Amino acid sequence: MRSAGRRYSKSDFCMINSLDANVGIATFTIRTNSHMAKKIILSTTNDISTDNRVHKVAMLLMQLGFDVHWVGRALPNSLPLDRPYRTSRMRLFFAKGGLFYAEFHVRLFLFLLRHRGAVLVSNDLDTLLPNYLASRLYKTALVYDSHEYFCGVPEIQGRWVKKVWLAVERAIFPRLKHIWTVNESIADLYEKDYGIRPSVFRNISPKPSAFAPKSRAALNLPENRRIVINQGSGMNVDRGLEEAVEAVAGMDGWLLLLVGSGDAIPGLKEKVQREGWQEKVLFIDRMPYDQLLHYTATADVGLSLDKDSNINYRFSLPNKLFDYIHCSTPVVTSRVVEVKRIVEEYNVGLTVHVENILALQRSIAAVAEHSDAYAPGLKRAQEELSWERESMPLKNFYGQFL
Repeated sequence: MRSAGRRYSKSDFCMINSLDANVGIATFTIRTNSHMAKKIILSTTNDISTDNRVHKVAMLLMQLGFDVHWVGRALPNSLPLDRPYRTSRMRLFFAKGGLFYAEFHVRLFLFLLRHRGAVLVSNDLDTLLPNYLASRLYKTALVYDSHEYFCGVPEIQGRWVKKVWLAVERAIFPRLKHIWTVNESIADLYEKDYGIRPSVFRNISPKPSAFAPKSRAALNLPENRRIVINQGSGMNVDRGLEEAVEAVAGMDGWLLLLVGSGDAIPGLKEKVQREGWQEKVLFIDRMPYDQLLHYTATADVGLSLDKDSNINYRFSLPNKLFDYIHCSTPVVTSRVVEVKRIVEEYNVGLTVHVENILALQRSIAAVAEHSDAYAPGLKRAQEELSWERESMPLKNFYGQFL
């Protein structure tokens, strides 16, 4: 694991590589004058390199003057990191399931014990228990950022593991003082469950600064075909990917880009191979965010097709919707609550019933054909739906800990 980003002057000192023998976390630590700043530790179970929400928060905290340290886990295909704040990535023996979470919780707790006095930021329910225990032990501030309605995700429905996570949530959530979530609909759910309303900051992308999109030729993409894109690190079941593949496979002159990773990708690759659709669908591995935006900007249409198959997806508001908006790419989306509200309020595309393949095909074609009609809405959305505006309450909130 390494953490890097800015150039350091002679006033900075003691650059060391280390391996924390107690918890097995590889770290690259740069000790600078920031050791005088208030320390804050952000925890996630996912790969640091692709979590843009937490990266935005980390950058904001660093700008406020915190000494930021983000701890996550290393995966076999983890991308290299180039960050201006400190990071640590655990190399775990187990990759998923109960043993993974048990190992992660123990090692994260041991890690937090070595950082007494730090403000702790727990991202999602699967990091909350060790953060809560450490905060109680050291009587330090704990902030909980729930990126989704965790106990509503489809992967745990009807399984004993849901009972475990519900037990953790019910034991800790009512005791928390500082809670954030991603939209008002999910805040409504938590308020209904616990009588506590989280504060909200939406997962809005920052405006690309001095962004000059690469040409299709530079990206090795065809110039003579229209392109529709679906992107992200959560390409899982019930997110409309199967329907997107089937729809675009039946559209002459179109190419579907699936950029990212997720549980649904292996099955989709098999289907594309089996049906002979290799010329219609292009799979591209996940990549750093700034590189991803070049593909977003070159597309004619962006897709966000979460199905209303569970309560978490029903109220989802994916980061990619704002990526499309800030890259001036009109959209075709499903009609889940929060996404539909944005699309219709700003007129940045069309909504559709995902299961209706013919309607999906017609909507994709219509949005591309009439893209000029969505330009004014995209421009207004870019101005009003900005990370700079959305982050103002966060700045005021975290300022109390300095």
